[in-house]
Amino acid sequence: MNLSAKKLIPLTVFALLAAAVWYALATGDMHVNVDGDEIDGPLGALLAVLFGGAGMVVAAVALTCVAVFVSLLFASLGVLMVVGFALLTLLLVAAISPLLLPLLIPVGIFWWYSARQRKQRQAPSLEHAV
Repeated sequence: MNLSAKKLIPLTVFALLAAAVWYALATGDMHVNVDGDEIDGPLGALLAVLFGGAGMVVAAVALTCVAVFVSLLFASLGVLMVVGFALLTLLLVAAISPLLLPLLIPVGIFWWYSARQRKQRQAPSLEHAV
């Protein structure tokens, strides 16, 4: 009999799952307590698996809702942080601008003077081009 790994791995996984289900359902030590009444045996095992699965579904839904809420919360906090930094920058520029005025006056004079020199140099070249 020649079994390849492609056939052997699913067969092994199926056998392990079948053994796990058999162990979970065939044992007689599962007891479910519903309103003080203790239910055991095959019905207790079935109810234990049913309630356990329902609890897992409820937990999955709750975790999904929490994940969506936390992602929206952090996204909105990021937007608020960017807006806060923009307002802080605007406030900082407004506070510093009167202090920068003595520095901006010489810069403005230099800029005006250099622009005037550039216009005077371009004026003769335009006359020769015509």
